[in-house]
Amino acid sequence: MTERMKSHFEPETGWLNDPNGLCYFRGQYHAFFQHYPYAPKWGPMHWGHAVSTDLVHWEELPIALAPEEPYEKSEQGGGCFSGSAVVKDGVLYLFYTSVSDALGQTQSVATSRDGVHFTKYEGNPVIAHFPEEGSADFRDPKVSLFGDTYYMVCGSGKDGVGKVLLYASKDLLHWDYRGVLIQGEQFGGVVECPDFFPFGEGALLMFSKMNRVFHATQFVYGDFVGEKFVPRREFTVEAGPDFYAPQTFLAPDGRRLMIGWLYSWRRKVKEGAKRAGALTLPRELTMADGVLRAAPVGEAAPLLAGEDPLVRRTEGGFILSCNWETPMEYVGRVEKLEILRDGPVLEVFVNGGEANFSTWIDRE
Repeated sequence: MTERMKSHFEPETGWLNDPNGLCYFRGQYHAFFQHYPYAPKWGPMHWGHAVSTDLVHWEELPIALAPEEPYEKSEQGGGCFSGSAVVKDGVLYLFYTSVSDALGQTQSVATSRDGVHFTKYEGNPVIAHFPEEGSADFRDPKVSLFGDTYYMVCGSGKDGVGKVLLYASKDLLHWDYRGVLIQGEQFGGVVECPDFFPFGEGALLMFSKMNRVFHATQFVYGDFVGEKFVPRREFTVEAGPDFYAPQTFLAPDGRRLMIGWLYSWRRKVKEGAKRAGALTLPRELTMADGVLRAAPVGEAAPLLAGEDPLVRRTEGGFILSCNWETPMEYVGRVEKLEILRDGPVLEVFVNGGEANFSTWIDRE
């Protein structure tokens, strides 16, 4: 059995997918994550939990949320699906999709004052049904503060059109539906893991598109005025192929940081494996001269190299020589390469995060 990676968080045992509830609380960075602790495969979802003081070394803590309430239980799997975190008045709020046979996908809340022990809100679910514009695929609540109002975005879709749905609240417990923030057939039938937050002079919306091998995450920069989002530019900074469901949060120094899921639904877990799935190296999101960048956090600088045997420079870019069925080639200007090899995974950052590649080296 392979050892855990040194610079990417993996659980001690079990399955990990989407990062959830990323935040800074009580002097530590917190990363929650979708977790099935009993086997390296998808199962009834729990929220795993890890903390760090430097964004590189992580300590795994006890399970934060387990599917124990009626609105979280399903014979089809169910549980506590993806969501986000907000710190307000010294209290950590976790927002998550609760999944049950009785109610389907609904949105619920849990709170904590110590960041370790969580109490589920007695009024759950706080959003008990999808709106008319949505469907039974109604999940992944991400909450951000714009001015004095909290806004929640949820992923959904209807009739082959992927959608991001918008809700508003003043107290984090009572939510009013505000309509469709963005939609399009080009986003696939269902949008997953949206994130929407103030960024620069405008706002940045990001979400993941199902069944995409490369560039699965879309970034859209625009204006948020009168509770309407007007897109200006689109970006596909993260190429993948093992990058999905990223989420952002604010560091105490004001940096907008992002962590994604470093794995893929297409990957087969090796026989005898103890765990499956990891979190990517954290990135810092910036925008300058109309270019969005997702650069590796400064704390990781000592881990990065300028070259690697698996990265072959060419006249027009470089080729990643990993054992993947689809060749990974970057064509474009390369002024700077930052490479992190950590056991079975490879992450390559181009020109300070203009384009990034995250992958497991082996096909399986």
